[in-house]
Parts: sequence; structure tokens; C-alpha cells
Amino acid sequence: MTTAERILEARLVAILRGDYSGRWLDYAGALLQGGVSVMEITLNSPGALDGIKEVRAALGDRILLGAGTVLTADEVARAADAGAEFIVAPDTDEAVIEAALARGLVAIPGAFTPTEIKRAYRLGAAVVKLFPAQSPDYLRAVRAPLDAIPLMATGGVDLDNVVAFMAAGANAVGIGSHLVRPGLSPDEVLTRATRFVAAISGKQLA
Repeated sequence: MTTAERILEARLVAILRGDYSGRWLDYAGALLQGGVSVMEITLNSPGALDGIKEVRAALGDRILLGAGTVLTADEVARAADAGAEFIVAPDTDEAVIEAALARGLVAIPGAFTPTEIKRAYRLGAAVVKLFPAQSPDYLRAVRAPLDAIPLMATGGVDLDNVVAFMAAGANAVGIGSHLVRPGLSPDEVLTRATRFVAAISGKQLA
């Protein structure tokens, strides 16, 4: 299974943004225990590259680990050297996509309008991050003419609307602070991960 296929099968990407210094494994482990196996560490987090190295070394193939908020080709190279397997960006930058593909990484650039989404896909994105996702209604409207392009809804997705986003046509969702953030304990992250995974899979928790 390819990296892109694993992301689309998991349907949920946890976004770790913020200061997790000395605690990367605590939070990544809680996510994994809760059923979340795809994670991105944003490069604007303190010690992000060290975090990628640490989590990759400890958890190996048990997770799929990427770098988020990647803005330049140089950052692609540094993320790849740290062990990232995919690259996520808030925008569509041709140089970033080219650099990711050259290193054998999956590129997930951000786009909002149909024109931007189509361009990102033509540049080689395996999945396009709809950002900000805005609403399930907007996603549904965009999805109608662009049904062949895998979309990951990110920005504003929470436990109350994640099912609606999936029903509107999201192939995957990226979830940050509603799932994991430094202010939460690892136990709280585990609980939230379990609930998100259950919601996406259509299971009911007692």
C-alpha cells in the first residue's frame, strides 16, 4: 500500500502543532493507542524536526508520519532528512510540491477554490488539503465537479461536524486542536482520538 493509500484508508490525520518538547512520544503514543496512525508535526512547532526524528525512531512503521506547514523546498529537504513520509502545506507552492516528489514524498498542498484545487492536483498532489474547510456545504459544492480529486478537509473540523464532512465527500480530515494540543493531557488525547475514530468509522461508543 502506498503512502497516499494509507492516508486515504485511515481517513484521519492528527496535526500536532505547538510546544511538545520532551513529550512528543507521550502524545503520539496516545494518538496511536486511540486508533490514529497517521500524524503530521507542523514545522512551526518548537523542535519539530527533532520531534519527527524521535517519533519516527520510536514508533517506526506503526505510524505514518509527515511534516506540516511546509513552506519552502528547503523545509521539504529538512523534513525528509528527519524522517517525514509526506508533506502538508497550507498553500499550493510548485517548488514545494516538486521538492517533495523529488524526495519520494507524498505532497498534500492546501487549496480552497476549485481553480486552486485543480492546479494543485495537476502539479502532482496525491491528496489536496481543502483549507480552510469552511463547512460541509462548501465541501459538497466543490466536490460535485471535482469528484476525482482526493480531498482532505482541514480547518474547523471537530467532533460535532466530522461525520457531516465525511458525508459531504471528504476522503480524509486533518484535525488539530480539537484532537490534540499541548494543553490536553495524553489521557484526554486518547479519549478524543477514540471518539474521532469511532465517529469516522460509524461506530457508537457506550
